Amino acid sequence: MQKSNSILTGVKFVYLVFFFALLSGIFYPIIEQNADATEVVAGMLILFVGLGGAWCLYKASISEKRKMIYLIAGFVILTIALFLIFYISGRI
Repeated sequence: MQKSNSILTGVKFVYLVFFFALLSGIFYPIIEQNADATEVVAGMLILFVGLGGAWCLYKASISEKRKMIYLIAGFVILTIALFLIFYISGRI
């Protein structure tokens, strides 16, 4: 039973990486000749940072002992992801 659970966890992570790659526009540099692929990689990293923040907020909803720690950490991480989005878009 342990092996099937670890396989399922691996499939979940592969699905998330594939979904984030598509969401951040992985095909755009392939289609356009003058496009920069580093922006796509930065977009994927920002999505993973946001996922970490959302995970902390989820843990805050189910944790009894460390609710405030997870809540504060989740909002801080999501704020960092938002700052990185504004930084990449050139608004900061």
